[in-house]
Amino acid sequence: MKLAKRISQVKPSLTLAIAAKAKAMKADGIDVCSFSAGEPDFDTPAHIKAAAARALSEGKTKYGPVSGEPKLREVIANKLKYNNGLNYEAENVIITDGGKHSIFNLILALIEPGDEVIIPAPYWLSYPEMVTLAGGKPVVVSANSSTGYKITPEMLRQAISPKTKLFILNSPCNPTGVVYSPDEIQAIAQVVVEADILVVSDEIYERVLYDDAVHVSIGSLGEEIFQRTITSNGFSKAYSMTGWRIGYLAGPLDLIKATITIQSHSTSNVCTFIQHGAIAALEESQDCVEEMRQAFIKRRKMMLARLNNIPGLSCSRPDGAFYMFPDISKTGLKSMEFCMSLLEEYKVAIIPGIAFAADDNIRLSYATDMITIEKGLDRLEEFVKSRF
Repeated sequence: MKLAKRISQVKPSLTLAIAAKAKAMKADGIDVCSFSAGEPDFDTPAHIKAAAARALSEGKTKYGPVSGEPKLREVIANKLKYNNGLNYEAENVIITDGGKHSIFNLILALIEPGDEVIIPAPYWLSYPEMVTLAGGKPVVVSANSSTGYKITPEMLRQAISPKTKLFILNSPCNPTGVVYSPDEIQAIAQVVVEADILVVSDEIYERVLYDDAVHVSIGSLGEEIFQRTITSNGFSKAYSMTGWRIGYLAGPLDLIKATITIQSHSTSNVCTFIQHGAIAALEESQDCVEEMRQAFIKRRKMMLARLNNIPGLSCSRPDGAFYMFPDISKTGLKSMEFCMSLLEEYKVAIIPGIAFAADDNIRLSYATDMITIEKGLDRLEEFVKSRF
């Protein structure tokens, strides 16, 4: 069988592959400590599940509008307007099968062969693969510890060419946990406006912030940048709804209409009764979000201290999301060899930084319980000390 050429150009997801291997080992009775998946270990809050169950019992199981349930689109538009300073109406919102799907729809609607998309690295590993599938060219701009794993306005400016169509901004960031400050977002917005390109702001971790970190939606910084901004978000991280597969995209009306057309010929509408759970997530108590964030604060503090006490490792403090991104360069190992040896010999699952274009780093998720974190870090420390 001859497959389409595009398949050979796309790399499988290393995060999903390693998470799957760890789960398979667990199924075989092996005691694996997994830091691989970006998935909160908390159950979905009860009031969200209750709303979905109520909708199910009321027979909300039929086809719905491709763009999403009108009530949910309205609630999201209000949330974006009053919480993020983004003046969207309900018609500017499409409901998608997860945050990932929202960005995939956007790229299919926007990117043509030869178009360039600027992606800061370290990046979430699906960004460049989506661009490649659409026939576009990912232009990777690499940052490292010297810039706090953030790109500067000048780095962005130098990467822009006549073929540039889109810039992808992810703050708080997966995998680094960095959060761009309001001044940094403002400076990047100025470059975007000057170059007259578009920016998609992936804000899936906006509610997972620490210390004095502040999330700023880039589109809120003035009418010129707002007209060039598309906002992606979802429910998976803040509300522990990863398996529900529900996200959304907000942006200029013509673009949203284009994504609705694409979705009408792919997934159609998002599961109807699940959308009622999402309405409850936004409209009802937000205490559940804060309870999870407080747990992440404790885990973050402990994990950061432990990692920086392991000889050969160094880790900067994340200001958002729930990942650590330690530098392993002093060990002499690249990330894939480090992670595979750790999994096979010490039964600890960690994602190699090469998946995020950072081969001298590894990513650990602390969206898991404290017992697993302590046990896993003990094993990680033993592994590093045994080698070095």
